[in-house]
Amino acid sequence: MSESGNSSGKLIHIAIVEDDKTIREGLQMLISGSPGFTCIAAYGSAEDAIAAWPDPPPDVALMDINLPGMNGIDCLISLKTLHPTVQFIMLTIFEASDAIFKSLAAGASGYLLKQTPPAKLLEAIEDVFRGGSPMSGEIARKVVQSFQNPPELPEALKQLSKREEDVLSLLAKGFLYKEIAEKLFISIETVRAHIRKIYEKLQVNTRTEATLKYLKKNP
Repeated sequence: MSESGNSSGKLIHIAIVEDDKTIREGLQMLISGSPGFTCIAAYGSAEDAIAAWPDPPPDVALMDINLPGMNGIDCLISLKTLHPTVQFIMLTIFEASDAIFKSLAAGASGYLLKQTPPAKLLEAIEDVFRGGSPMSGEIARKVVQSFQNPPELPEALKQLSKREEDVLSLLAKGFLYKEIAEKLFISIETVRAHIRKIYEKLQVNTRTEATLKYLKKNP
């Protein structure tokens, strides 16, 4: 890192969503006490974060997965929809494969264990700010293992039409319904109809679940 605290040369604005007060305050002290980084907001729940998210939004957000009430993944989805430029790093005490993929499918850019050393955490924040996707070594191994030993794909994935696959592909990339409609030269209502069919065929109820199945098919 440079003397300014990070090599980007810009002050990185960070928000924290963490229900454990000790961890939350520790992260605040680490970030705001490190040159080149500043914590502009910290919340103890997903609901508080959604209700009072900073405007303008932070560059990077540290998001605990296991929050009381709404979990961190659903909070990420809500905030990412409203603030697509924010880069989210998920924090967890364990490396469950399902949570990893759900987080990445929902739009997370990084995934770290809470026991990550302070210096490594700051490096990860800078990395994601510059377009990277930082992951703890344990997490990265889980991702690699999942692709090396992919689960058997449900027969339903083979039932998608070419147009439904096109819609799902764009959905998985984070495009909004309006943007999908424009790219495929169809109406928003047609997009919604395709997505209803996709959910029905894949037996899922959310964008995250559908995207997760798509990513496993197309790693």
